[in-house]
Amino acid sequence: MVGQVERVAEDGAVWGIVGLGYVGLPLAIEMARSGHHVIGLEISEEKTVEVNAGRSYIPDVDSGILSGLVDAGLIEATTDFSRASECDAIAICVPTPLDRMKEPNVSFMVAATESIAPHITAGTLVTLESTTYPGTTEEIVQPILESAGHKVGIDIHLAFSPERVDPGNPVYATQNTPKVVGGVTPRCTEVAVAFYGAFLETIVPVSSTRAAEMSKLLENIFRCVNIALVNELLVLCDRMDIDIWEVVDAAKTKPFGFMPFYPGPGLGGHCIPIDPFYLSWKAREFDFHTEFIELAGKVNEGMPYHVVERLMTALNTHGKALSGSTVLVMGVAYKSDIDDLRESPAIKVVCLLREKGANVVYHDPYVDEFAVDGLSVPRVDLTTEVCSGADIAVIITGHSNVDYDIVVSSAGLILDTRNVLKGRTENTIIRL
Repeated sequence: MVGQVERVAEDGAVWGIVGLGYVGLPLAIEMARSGHHVIGLEISEEKTVEVNAGRSYIPDVDSGILSGLVDAGLIEATTDFSRASECDAIAICVPTPLDRMKEPNVSFMVAATESIAPHITAGTLVTLESTTYPGTTEEIVQPILESAGHKVGIDIHLAFSPERVDPGNPVYATQNTPKVVGGVTPRCTEVAVAFYGAFLETIVPVSSTRAAEMSKLLENIFRCVNIALVNELLVLCDRMDIDIWEVVDAAKTKPFGFMPFYPGPGLGGHCIPIDPFYLSWKAREFDFHTEFIELAGKVNEGMPYHVVERLMTALNTHGKALSGSTVLVMGVAYKSDIDDLRESPAIKVVCLLREKGANVVYHDPYVDEFAVDGLSVPRVDLTTEVCSGADIAVIITGHSNVDYDIVVSSAGLILDTRNVLKGRTENTIIRL
């Protein structure tokens, strides 16, 4: 058996991925590009049909590249999890959301592991890529695999390797982003490093799954805390009549000891608004309260409320009430130049605006449909008539392909939460 484990990275090895979403599908592409046959295990029949037809539903995955790999017989998708038996290595890439009480929901991870456990064979490597709290791999995934008769570190291998997907990043993608890997045993780490090293540029081994799990949380907590800091300073600077954007630009001229972070209407995406709470939840098991992290979360969660307050004040100074006003929301994706709505601050902002009686419409060239609490938000084209017909336009997300000159020249009032209109001096522009 020991002599067989190297097969995970050899020519002819078959690799599997559980979950073909924002993490799994780009990973499948890089696996297949290395010449290995990849089987995507997916509960969604719709996604399997799209993948097998060579049609990508992920913006960072080009349909032309996907279709070429499908036609070459290197990628296929199926809802038949028994095909895990064909795989020499399997990466689990499923969502790890929070429930409404902000506690980890590991049900997708459990279901994925239970679906493959009866089918994997001796020598198989299983890696978990879903972001989660330290201890998850050993406390949840390992027992499920071993309950099916496998012994981790002896006849199968198990490791954690956190995804580092940054949708829309033109420089760093799956292939050239360093990959952290930590196994349950040193041999598990060795096998996992060999696996990922067969198709990714840089592998960073660490001593354990817990270290790998914590490294991912640290990355996102670092960003969460620093964004909260600058968001809090934004509110203070507003009261002190200081431009926070000017302050950050001045501070970042220091060539050492400072990294610029920028304020905004709130946090979005699947990682930064969620991951810190995984650690806060787990810390309570050790009688430890992550007060710094939880305070940062509180500050960031309060930003949509601050946006609406600023919007109400802006309307009031022009003799208008928010109730009954038409608000044009510019950009509803959680970041620039993508279509991803996960945890977008626009969701909370629109919810608050509606609660206060505003009529909300939106424009986003990347998002064709947008609903909040099950109620559709009307989508509008960006025209002079639309901008002039709104009582106020609020820029929640700045996209590079939007003509903001139309907004500036036509809208009577604009609240810019992202400093998209930097350098513009029109008196109709209000910055967050």
